[in-house]
Amino acid sequence: MALVDKMKAQAAQLAQKAQEAGKAGQSKLADAQARRRADGLLRELGAAFYAQKTGTAKADNAGEIDRLIGELKSYEADYGSLAGSDSTNAADPSSEPTKDDTPPEGGFKL
Repeated sequence: MALVDKMKAQAAQLAQKAQEAGKAGQSKLADAQARRRADGLLRELGAAFYAQKTGTAKADNAGEIDRLIGELKSYEADYGSLAGSDSTNAADPSSEPTKDDTPPEGGFKL
């Protein structure tokens, strides 16, 4: 009977690990869906702003812009900044290659 008890304990551990993995996967999926939604809101906001600047906006354009900004603020409250931490800093000169870099060994230039 000790073997059966040991197998039951291992099965319970595996089931628990599977549940944890499932929850982590669901969390990542929810985050991806939220990012997609925020991207869509930003696109709509850009289109509304463009319409406003070009004079092709509908009468309720200002209200639409306010609604979109409110939804984006709500997103930021729930998920953090829209900019994200994975963007690179283009203003950082150390990340940009320079023209006076020495060529690689052998003298070729890429």
